[in-house]
Amino acid sequence: MPIRLEAKLSEIPAWLDLAAEIRRLKVERKAVLLAHYYQEAEIQDLADVLGDSLALAQAARATDAELIVFAGVHFMAETAKILNPERTVVVPDLAAGCSLADACPAPELAAWKAAHPEHLVVAYINCTAATKALADIICTSGNAEKVVKSLPPDRPILFVPDKNLGGWLNRKLGLAMDLWPGTCIVHETFSERKLIEAKLAHPEALFIAHPECEEPVLRHADFVGSTARLLSFVTESPAPAFIVGTETGILHQMKKRAPGKTFYSAPYEEGGCACNECPHMKLNTLEKLYLCLRDVEPRIEMDEALRRAALAPLERMLAL
Repeated sequence: MPIRLEAKLSEIPAWLDLAAEIRRLKVERKAVLLAHYYQEAEIQDLADVLGDSLALAQAARATDAELIVFAGVHFMAETAKILNPERTVVVPDLAAGCSLADACPAPELAAWKAAHPEHLVVAYINCTAATKALADIICTSGNAEKVVKSLPPDRPILFVPDKNLGGWLNRKLGLAMDLWPGTCIVHETFSERKLIEAKLAHPEALFIAHPECEEPVLRHADFVGSTARLLSFVTESPAPAFIVGTETGILHQMKKRAPGKTFYSAPYEEGGCACNECPHMKLNTLEKLYLCLRDVEPRIEMDEALRRAALAPLERMLAL
């Protein structure tokens, strides 16, 4: 943790009602708080807009707030800045990154793209602005199928950075996209062996999974979908219980929307860590959220030429 942030955190009085202060500052700053489903429950409950990457991108484009506070990871806040160059965008912790974004550096993608000049590049939104700028179109897990289907069928595709989402699309749509070898550190930890044990222990439960999971896990799923679609599925399904194959933050909303149902986190290979929690998402805390609203920092800054280059493929996605 940077020394300055650590010092600021130490100055917050223990008696301060952080939730009340955050609500007050949102009004005072004319701010909108966008939060991902993988945030801590207390942050989710304070959000003005709560959603997955697609919903939050749409909300970022539509907002008229003077200040955008993004409780998520860095690439999400970058997306908000790309869509809102005239607005200030702040995040609770600049260090909240993403293993998928880290897995696909722009220079390496540029080299791969140059080696395949006939290919179109589809970039999953979990990537940096510099990587987005090299793409022909962006997708999220919620609209990836629609995005890929919108492309000319005679053009080969490079899909970056998530090989698991790309592989799921290849299998579902009968495609042969070339896949970048990136993965999510959370979704790749789910254990097929332990999942089978969980299904045997809870035969009444359906297994639902995010397409960022590995193929051996996905083949056992009763339903595969984006975070938002998983949430909709559990509220609409008559099933009494679910084993949930995605980051555990979504369980808070599932329990709120379907209070009479039972939810189990998908099992993973134990190693002394909470491997089904995203360590980057969980860097954001109420204390850091309060500080970023109070001080209007840390801010997302971006070179204008880069922003414009990344905006074009984002707008192509949003137009769908």
